[in-house]
Amino acid sequence: MVYRPLRSIGRFVLAACAVSFGAAGLSAQTVPSTTAPMGPNPSRVDVFVGFSYFGTHSPLNPGGMEFSSVNEGAIGSAAYYFNKYVGAEFVNTDHPDGVNDSLYDYSAGPIFRAPMENFTLFAHGLVGGARLLGPNSDAAATYFHNPYQWGVGLTAGGGMDYQLPFMHNRFSLRLFEADYRYVHTDFGPYSAPPTGGVGGGRANLNGVDLSSGIVVHFGNIIPPPPVTYACVISPTTAYPGDPVTITGTATNLNPKMTPTYTWSGDSGVMVSGTSSTGNIDTKSLAPGTYNVKGHISEGKKPGEMADCTASFAVKAFEPPTISCSANPSTVNPGDSATITSTGMSPQNRPLTYSYSSSAGSISGSSSTATLSTAGAAPGAITVTCNVVDDKGQTASSTTSVSVTAPPPPPAPSTSALCSLSFDRDARRPTRVDNEAKACLDDIALNLQRSSDAKLAIVGNKGAAEKHADKFAAERAVNAKDYLVKEKGIDGSRVMVYTGTTDAKTDTTTLIPAGATYDSMGATPVDESALLAKPKPHHKKK
Repeated sequence: MVYRPLRSIGRFVLAACAVSFGAAGLSAQTVPSTTAPMGPNPSRVDVFVGFSYFGTHSPLNPGGMEFSSVNEGAIGSAAYYFNKYVGAEFVNTDHPDGVNDSLYDYSAGPIFRAPMENFTLFAHGLVGGARLLGPNSDAAATYFHNPYQWGVGLTAGGGMDYQLPFMHNRFSLRLFEADYRYVHTDFGPYSAPPTGGVGGGRANLNGVDLSSGIVVHFGNIIPPPPVTYACVISPTTAYPGDPVTITGTATNLNPKMTPTYTWSGDSGVMVSGTSSTGNIDTKSLAPGTYNVKGHISEGKKPGEMADCTASFAVKAFEPPTISCSANPSTVNPGDSATITSTGMSPQNRPLTYSYSSSAGSISGSSSTATLSTAGAAPGAITVTCNVVDDKGQTASSTTSVSVTAPPPPPAPSTSALCSLSFDRDARRPTRVDNEAKACLDDIALNLQRSSDAKLAIVGNKGAAEKHADKFAAERAVNAKDYLVKEKGIDGSRVMVYTGTTDAKTDTTTLIPAGATYDSMGATPVDESALLAKPKPHHKKK
């Protein structure tokens, strides 16, 4: 009597495992290869078997009976879920005891669950019938003979399951199930012992029922996703004769099945291929837009086949295009420039090049040519680049080369000539001696060779000289006087200044026509005042 329910539940466990293994094997053949749902896929049916402990010490009234044995037992349940969260459940708990008291409960009701990644929480409320059996003995010490009696059983509680990652996730471990159970049933009539006894009565049992065991899952709430198919054509625009391919991409395929592929197109479109890639023949297609349809099939059931459609366009042949450039784009007269052409045929037809120019001469019949500017006047030269394909379709483009005017001659600049020294004759500190005359002779030759040049003479003074300013001016004027009187140089071509250099010298600068003399720091000499004779001084009487 004690182990019969346990043996029944054990057989139920083995049967459930066998069915689960079969379902797991079947599921392995139908699981889609891609786009599996995120997280666990809730099961349709859950079967639970496990160990149960019902602890109660409730009195049995009237009569003084007490249901106080340790109530280890077994529990089994089956839940059918209408959706991911709500279902209906049937539960059977067996707490047999051949010596003391035994309780058997059969109940059903709604169950609610909250599936997560690896755990599932659940709660249920159940109502049903309970059978209570007291001590079954005629012994004088027992006093009772109480057959099974039916009564009302109420259960409310919940628990937590852990999804086992192996065996295709067909099993969960019920970490715990905690229920509050209430039983209200008869415990009589009974046969009174020889010494007399008490009559039957009602049993009010309540307490916590704790359970743990294995949950087996069957079916899925979310069915496997259907096969989907998408296809892409490359290129989407082509010319007659160009290769065009179509490629299909399927999702949710079953890896245990072999898909078949077929391709078809609009009237006149020929598509070859029995795989996920098809080849489209465009040689005989007129310009226009065409559709190609792909079909994939794993079976004849809904969701095991899918179609896709893509389109492409055939264009008429187009003329070539050309662009050209010059390098360099600016040249000096007589220099050359390289002309580079970039021609393109949309149909990759062979191309022939030719060139012409508005000035100079150009040579070349390939994608590069050479422009010679020999004999061309300064200004822009227009170069025309031409291209023609083997169908006689042409295109042209232009570029320009600028021929610059000759650069102007550089502006003339002044140059320093020899210097005159007045250190050797202390008595006549402004006299032009023979050495100074030699310098002035060279200067005269320069002025004679450059008849339009001028000369600047700057007379300087020593810081310790008396009449220093007068001596500096006389040194410059005396040098000019030598050039004018002795060498015949026009006096208007010679300018005289006084400078700030601390030396008894004259510095000379040749000023060509068009050049500018920088007279900063030099003071022009008033030659008329310098050459005027001083008036005699009269003594006062």
